[in-house]
Amino acid sequence: MTSTVPQRIYLCGLLSDARIWSSVAEALPGRIFAFPGFSALSEMAAQVLATTEGPLVLIGHSMGGRVALEAVRQAPERIAGIVLANTGVHPPAEGEAAGRQRMIDIAGTQGMAALAEAWLPPMMGATPERVAALMPTLRAMVEAYPLDAYLGQIAALLGRADAGPVLAGYAGPVLLLSADHDRWSPPAQHEAMHALAPQATIRILPAAGHMLPIEAPEAVVAELRQWLSANGLTG
Repeated sequence: MTSTVPQRIYLCGLLSDARIWSSVAEALPGRIFAFPGFSALSEMAAQVLATTEGPLVLIGHSMGGRVALEAVRQAPERIAGIVLANTGVHPPAEGEAAGRQRMIDIAGTQGMAALAEAWLPPMMGATPERVAALMPTLRAMVEAYPLDAYLGQIAALLGRADAGPVLAGYAGPVLLLSADHDRWSPPAQHEAMHALAPQATIRILPAAGHMLPIEAPEAVVAELRQWLSANGLTG
């Protein structure tokens, strides 16, 4: 017999693994999924659904937020709530493929360490001291990814569909988390998502960037605790 208490599921983004969510999950335990070896968001979501049971609260960062919405598309009856952090719902923008190709070229010609040096700094928005403390962990995380796993995730992102209708059609609890210094998925992008899901709670957290869950885990935990409690999603 499966429990009716929703499981917390943390979903990692591009080039990410459990290190992104580890501090948050230590405070609010849940299972963490990363997605090396996949080349479609639909496959990532199907893996999460196939390897879990019962109702789920999906907590997705960046690409992981898109996986959460794909899980809603595939099995809405199983999704008790969704948290979308530093993410979006729009299909690929004009010029996005070219921008991603520049990063692919760096990875392909210079290696994953060079990619980490090019890709990570613009993603960060915490204080310089906090960023300096986090960079060794984040560099190691990126460098641990094989090139083909990175290419698969890029293919998944460039092949994504518009998830706006999925979000607009989801009647369950939604928490939108952004950060004031996120230049990749800025607060305005989350405000647009809020317009699609007016029942959502939206929070813009200070002194952080795109890597919000590892840049400001205490603030993320506080928002998650409040939202989970307010929506009856705790056991």
